[in-house]
Amino acid sequence: MKYQTQKIALAYFAVAMALFAVQVIMGLILGWIYVSPNFLSEILPFNIGRMLHSNSLVVWLLLGFFGAAYYLVPEESEREIHSPMLAYLQLLIFVLGTAGVVVTYLFNLFDGNFALGNEGREFLEQPKWVKVGIVVAALIFLYNITMTVLAGKKTAITNILLLGLWALALLFLFAFYNPANLALDKMYWWYVVHLWVEGTWELVMASILAFLMLKLTGVDREVVEKWLYVIAALALFSGILGTGHHYYWIGTPGYWQWIGSIFSSLEVIPFFAMMSFAFVMVWKGRRDHPNKAALLWSLGCATLAFFGAGVWGFLHTLHGVNFYSHGTQITAAHGHLAFYGAYVCLNLAIITYAMPALRGRDPFNQVLNMASFWLMSAGVVFMTFTLTFAGTVQTHLQRVNGEAFMDVQDQLWIFYAMRFGAGVAVVLGAVLFIYSVAVPRREIVTPGPLERDRIEHDPDHVAAR
Repeated sequence: MKYQTQKIALAYFAVAMALFAVQVIMGLILGWIYVSPNFLSEILPFNIGRMLHSNSLVVWLLLGFFGAAYYLVPEESEREIHSPMLAYLQLLIFVLGTAGVVVTYLFNLFDGNFALGNEGREFLEQPKWVKVGIVVAALIFLYNITMTVLAGKKTAITNILLLGLWALALLFLFAFYNPANLALDKMYWWYVVHLWVEGTWELVMASILAFLMLKLTGVDREVVEKWLYVIAALALFSGILGTGHHYYWIGTPGYWQWIGSIFSSLEVIPFFAMMSFAFVMVWKGRRDHPNKAALLWSLGCATLAFFGAGVWGFLHTLHGVNFYSHGTQITAAHGHLAFYGAYVCLNLAIITYAMPALRGRDPFNQVLNMASFWLMSAGVVFMTFTLTFAGTVQTHLQRVNGEAFMDVQDQLWIFYAMRFGAGVAVVLGAVLFIYSVAVPRREIVTPGPLERDRIEHDPDHVAAR
């Protein structure tokens, strides 16, 4: 670790990992509720559990992004973070806001209250006071990182990262606008949700992935930066008007069906470019970096993001297909693999790369770390296939044959049972990952020739043989 203020990232990664554990455990509980619908129905209703699952996912991914920025910006800018105190204040605000959200959701506090009660908008259910806290924390972060970059060296990685983070914060302001007209509400709601995950988050993803490729492969910075600019341009070109694939059935003009279909089809391209970028960099670099686990997560991120966000997104993005598949388990299949591949794997990659330096211990337990990658990835991929088959059956029975929703759900029981099994694998993989980066591995010291000779002639050793 070259700069002392990079240690700020350790606190962010620690909180992110705690919320990661909450997210996957809550996901497993929700998976079982699909199998046994009355499970915890009195204590933890499904809608509350789903809010906790999705909100903890978003918050821990954001904390991972912030931690990654605090780790890589000093190295890229070649200077310390502008104000460590502000960085820790920002984290404190996020922790207090998260705690407030959890308590409000679980106990349904201040129901109906404009400022203190939770809202009914999916993913943006946070009470107004929490939203204000998020904006304050984001402004603190942007000021801190921007001042650091402006005072130091400018690179393509920090430029694209700042662009993504500033756009991310500004787009969140639409979370405060909640018009009475439902069609208008959904239009602006997608400004946050879509333009985050299929716009600004892609810029953050590309910049962090570029940093990892630079460090892990040893390829020239000029080559990495050219790829980065191309990927960022493709992401913005396709992602902004690609929002139209959410406008098909919410009361907007019919031309959005064609705009959404065309531009969201093009959204496959930046993810394919990112996958190509990662593998080409590894091939060009041919560098035997000791942190094999970080490289595995980086390549896994690029590959699974292409399939989850790109291929599975394309499967049901054309309006002729979406007319039948909209809101079925096909959407859930796409969402799980896309989020896992693009953003979960990305955060786990940068954490795997940074943790040995932040904790001051190397080597760390790479075998367990890589085992967690294969376990989690296999679980999410299997989950994606089961949900895809479930969604296909659901589409035919419900949208084509016209059977009732709950009757169809009863027929999908076997798919939900398999999905729960996949969820168990994901939780076990998450536990392995957290253990591998949190608990130091005992380093085995190989004895030299004199030590081996002494052991061979030791009376106790001879007797034991």
